[in-house]
Amino acid sequence: MTTIPDFPGSATDVLPVDHDEATLVGRVWRPDVAGPSTVVIRDRTAFDITGTFPTVRDLCEHPEPARAARQAAGEPVGTVDDLLDATPPERRAGGQSGDRPRLLSPVDLQAVKTSGVTFAVSLLERVIEERAHGDASLAAEARRAVVEAVGAELSSLKPGSAAAAAVEEVLREQGAWSQYLEVGLGPDAEIFTKAQPLSTVGTATDVGIHPDSRWNNPEPEAVLVLSSAGRAVGATLGNDVNLRDVEGRSALLLPKAKDNNASAALGPFIRLFDRAYTLDDLRTATVELTITGDDGFHLTGDSSMARISRDPEELSTQLMGAHHQYPDGAVLYLGTMFAPTQDRGTPGDGFTHHGGDLVRIANDRLGALVNRVRTSDRCTPWTFGIRDLMSNLAARGLL
Repeated sequence: MTTIPDFPGSATDVLPVDHDEATLVGRVWRPDVAGPSTVVIRDRTAFDITGTFPTVRDLCEHPEPARAARQAAGEPVGTVDDLLDATPPERRAGGQSGDRPRLLSPVDLQAVKTSGVTFAVSLLERVIEERAHGDASLAAEARRAVVEAVGAELSSLKPGSAAAAAVEEVLREQGAWSQYLEVGLGPDAEIFTKAQPLSTVGTATDVGIHPDSRWNNPEPEAVLVLSSAGRAVGATLGNDVNLRDVEGRSALLLPKAKDNNASAALGPFIRLFDRAYTLDDLRTATVELTITGDDGFHLTGDSSMARISRDPEELSTQLMGAHHQYPDGAVLYLGTMFAPTQDRGTPGDGFTHHGGDLVRIANDRLGALVNRVRTSDRCTPWTFGIRDLMSNLAARGLL
């Protein structure tokens, strides 16, 4: 039987390969002040800059966030190695590391949004879920029928184009049209709320699957960080945990499929855009996925941003503008092309998570987000909300 690898144990496991020139910011829980702090990573050490930027949201609103983060005065609160060692839930239990600073998700007050079906492969898998009515045992036959009806040319179509409209008409005539094809080929992107502000989880902790789900998967994604003006200020990695059986039964169940305790993971840090790393670098990034289970299961895959059907700037414009404002900014999962279909158990049933799976989502210039899969009711409950944050910052004289 294979032993599941432990959570990342050192800075080398989670930091970008070029971390020395990267502007990395995030959040750390400080037991000594009973609250979170905004930090910037310098020489593998987290420096608390909360005195200048009480929230990550405040930093992202600065005209030059990367320069401001680099120049902000701060006190060291721990090395990345020490923070990682203190973060896993079981190490906090019983006081083992509960008195030490630990990593949090790198965002706080931002709205947490997700883009759906932005890659052709993901589009096909959503249609398959719909055809199978959320039943994993019907997925193989549904996949065959969908590929036969839709074909493989979707990856070359630009959503909203005349060519996409022509394919739409053909599919309607064949009776093969789907609500997922509408957002995959039509002019309007699928953008929805993934989680509430302050509810996301970071690296080296548990990620949640609703206990009712029997067919689910991770969704490794690049995530864009936006200011309230809609300006892209940085990027991070995300796991947009997906319940294929729930969403497959009905798209109206999307809130249950997507928004559960600990079901939105982000991290390890936000890499702010600067001369060393820009939005163009994100456009060509490859997001890698590794899943390791204690049943001996091992799966790898990747998702290339170069194959996305809608540019990140287009998605951010559809999210935010004169039609919709987000005063605290937003983070936007950009979608994934990776939907695992490798059988895990019964032939034809495809992939689903087992409890204890370790999921690693990585990119050489954004680092690595590592989470262990649990059911949402077994993950640490979300209890620290916006009211708690404001009270804590006020008590510390930071507001």
